[in-house]
Amino acid sequence: MITLIVCHFALAACAAPLVRRLGRRAFLVLALPPAATTVWAVTEWGGAAAGRAVTWTWEWIPDYGVSLALRLDALAELMVLLAAGVGTLVLLYCASYFTDDSPRLGSFAGNLLAFTGAMLALVLADDLISLYVFWELTTVFSYLLIGHGSERKQNRRSALQALTVTTFGGLAMLIGFLILGQAAGTYRVSAIVAHPPEATLAVSVAIALVLCGALSKSAVWPFSLWLPNAMAAPTPVSAYLHAAAMVKAGVYLVARLAPAFADVPLWRPVVLVLGGATMLLGGWRALRLNDLKLVLAYGTVSQLGFLTVLAGAGNRDAALAAGAMILGHALFKAALFLVTGIVDHATGTRDLRRLSGVGRASPALCATAVLAAASMAALPPFLGFTAKEAAFDALLHGNTADRWVLAVTVMGSVLTVAYTLRFVWGAFARKPGVEDTPVHRVGPAFLAPPALLAAACLVLGPGIGWTDGLLSAYADTFPRPVHPFQLALWHGFGTVLVLSAAAWLGGAVLFAGRATVTRLSRRIAWPTADRVFGHFLLGLERLALQVTGFVQRGSLSVYLATTLLVMIGGQLAVLFTDRPWDGAAAPRLWDTPLQGATAVLTCAAALLCLAVSRRMKAVVLAGLTGYGTALLFVVQGAPDLALTQFCVETVSMIVFVLVLRRMPVHFQESVSPWRRAVRVPVALGGAATLGVALWVTAAARVAPPAGAAMVEETADHGLKDVVATILVDLRAWDTMGESAVLAAAAIGVTSLIYVHRRSEADMRRGELLGQTAWSLNATSLTGVPQGYDTAPERTWLAAGSTLAPEHRSVVFEVVARLVFHPILVLSLYLLFCAENMPGGGFVGGLVAGLGLITRYLAGGRFELAEAAPLQPGLFTGLGLFLSTGVALLGLANGTVLHGWTYHGHLPVLGDYHIGTPVLFDCGVYLLVLGVVLDIVRALGAKVDRQIERAAGALAPAGTGSGGTGR
Repeated sequence: MITLIVCHFALAACAAPLVRRLGRRAFLVLALPPAATTVWAVTEWGGAAAGRAVTWTWEWIPDYGVSLALRLDALAELMVLLAAGVGTLVLLYCASYFTDDSPRLGSFAGNLLAFTGAMLALVLADDLISLYVFWELTTVFSYLLIGHGSERKQNRRSALQALTVTTFGGLAMLIGFLILGQAAGTYRVSAIVAHPPEATLAVSVAIALVLCGALSKSAVWPFSLWLPNAMAAPTPVSAYLHAAAMVKAGVYLVARLAPAFADVPLWRPVVLVLGGATMLLGGWRALRLNDLKLVLAYGTVSQLGFLTVLAGAGNRDAALAAGAMILGHALFKAALFLVTGIVDHATGTRDLRRLSGVGRASPALCATAVLAAASMAALPPFLGFTAKEAAFDALLHGNTADRWVLAVTVMGSVLTVAYTLRFVWGAFARKPGVEDTPVHRVGPAFLAPPALLAAACLVLGPGIGWTDGLLSAYADTFPRPVHPFQLALWHGFGTVLVLSAAAWLGGAVLFAGRATVTRLSRRIAWPTADRVFGHFLLGLERLALQVTGFVQRGSLSVYLATTLLVMIGGQLAVLFTDRPWDGAAAPRLWDTPLQGATAVLTCAAALLCLAVSRRMKAVVLAGLTGYGTALLFVVQGAPDLALTQFCVETVSMIVFVLVLRRMPVHFQESVSPWRRAVRVPVALGGAATLGVALWVTAAARVAPPAGAAMVEETADHGLKDVVATILVDLRAWDTMGESAVLAAAAIGVTSLIYVHRRSEADMRRGELLGQTAWSLNATSLTGVPQGYDTAPERTWLAAGSTLAPEHRSVVFEVVARLVFHPILVLSLYLLFCAENMPGGGFVGGLVAGLGLITRYLAGGRFELAEAAPLQPGLFTGLGLFLSTGVALLGLANGTVLHGWTYHGHLPVLGDYHIGTPVLFDCGVYLLVLGVVLDIVRALGAKVDRQIERAAGALAPAGTGSGGTGR
């Protein structure tokens, strides 16, 4: 199972090059994974029909009981056959539907195949969390497929609407899954269905949330608005996603959970009422539409309501009918959508008012459509008839509520017959007063997929008994009645047949009076759900603008004060309500007097920040608070933390200074005396509140500290540095996530500086025609000779010739030249000594970055380019790749981030050992170095280049000549 699913995604990743090489014939190759899945599912038919299940499990998050579990039983077998079988035919259909020069065909093909893999994984998932992951994957891929023609506004709007509605339902469903999993004590779907939790209030809420997700996915009212608009997608998407796959996911989930939760008081009212309303509203709307795809779309909405009613009715015979109807609907509706695509291709229109005589021009196409339409109208001897008979019989022999639902479904069936006749008449009949529509020839390969689906509708009507074993295996998960219903084409004359005949007759009457019905339908039509959705979004946007205009005043100090006041109010309310300090040990002011002195100085620097008006003073004072914190770490005996704090604070202050070059000297916001008087108590109140909260949190500890266990675990590995071991071994997951966040944040910030492509930050010396940015910014000194007569006689830096001689610092250049390489050696030492001494990849990367910063400060952007000629992204990407590779290497032993150690001997160095934590730390080192280099190039070298360009000191783009700085 898992191999077949992975093959879908793997080949989807190769779709673009396949399409470039093979053109539309690539769809024939892409159809292989779903075809192989179909063959595999056919071989498993007998076992599934006998009640056996095929399972596969991989422990994903063992500590939380989350696993990637797949399970093929009777219901999953049915859905796999539909998703894979219809998917294969749709991919083959695409080879004729598209042309070799269709835009973005490679991405479309990859998304369609990836959706197929996600759908298969969804119906096979036996874990709630895994099911949700694949559920949202189908949402994402459907968004991409619906928005394939993104140059058209309608496609973009429809894709966004489908994403919004289904994602909202999916998030609600996720919350329901979490509540349900906690109530049941497991997230395994099969275990929950076999032993459902007691129907408490929490379980009822969970079921409501899960139904919200299922109904939104299957376009059941009030979530049905997105499906008709999704018809903006290419026809193969409509035929697959909106007939056989995606919209069936919600029905599948209802059918999967119904055996366990149909008796929950909330279940049946929601499913039966909303399903019945959807069947009537969708069918009634289809009677007044003129676009063939929209007629089928609203017909699909109507049928999905019917399927929801059957799947959620909660009895054995209704479940049997639901299985038959799911199969029948997928076959006839996919066939009709594919026929509509052929009609559109052959005639250039889908407007039934302009189509005339198509049936005579293309009789094979017409015959295919009539076969599929006859099954949709539930005419004998088609599959649709046997499924509808089973549904009527199940509801007829149910309770009072079921019989009320039966009346609704009969009325819905009348509408189904009417819009089926409207579709066939509109697409193929010759209409008075309308010229025959020119029809291009339809090739056999183009017609074969819908023809096979329509033929299946005809064959499986009399042959419905072939499916009875499989569908009964699912239906028997419900309590078995005394006289269970058996699927068959003919059950004799009776009430059910009379109801079917009434539906046929009523549908024919509605079609005969179609002009009157259309006028009446438009006269009493409510505002469309799409219009309501549009007004809702517009109102939400206006409200957001008003709220933003009210609270976003452009004052950072107001924002910060508001945040602190809310935090203070919330914390004080909790503290004075719970009084957690009762019985808590009194805090000590300090362990040593040196701590108190350092803390006082740090607090003084922080308070002085409130009164300064110059930006540079504020940066220096803020930096002093950071250095004070580092001194507290030193006094407390935490050299690792202190070293990291010192390095981070140094880099931060340098970055601030680089930024301040392009900012005013003073803060622009005027601060009145009363506002300055308010700042101090707010700041002190926030600090005091956090201090008390930290004290009561530490005093509330009941378990022994984990420090002793960490020390023991570190010693067992033969190591001494507990902090480094925690970061790269015991808590490596955290470090890996923080590294990814750091890289993403740095890339995001620097991308704001690189308005254009990053390659624009070229460091060619030849582009410099005038003075460098530092010479332009510098103030001429009175009495200092200008020119080369006082310049140093030798160059200490690689790019020293680009500096203005009168502004060079020989001492700084010499120091930078002498300390650069020792700094790099120190960074490597800190990297490799982390097992037993303070250091690590993070600190080592910061130290190496400080070495590069020193070269930049001494020689400018050209010196930085000489010191680090490689792009920062190379270091960042290589670091992430190395850390991730080490993490995945642990899978060889069954666990991500499993530790390995290699012992060896070198002739000169002697015995040595190297472990995966060291390699992981090397990745962190490279990543941090890349981040620092990227920030320095963006906020330093890039800003320098902008200053030089503004002063006209750069050569025009494309010019490679120029002089050096003067």
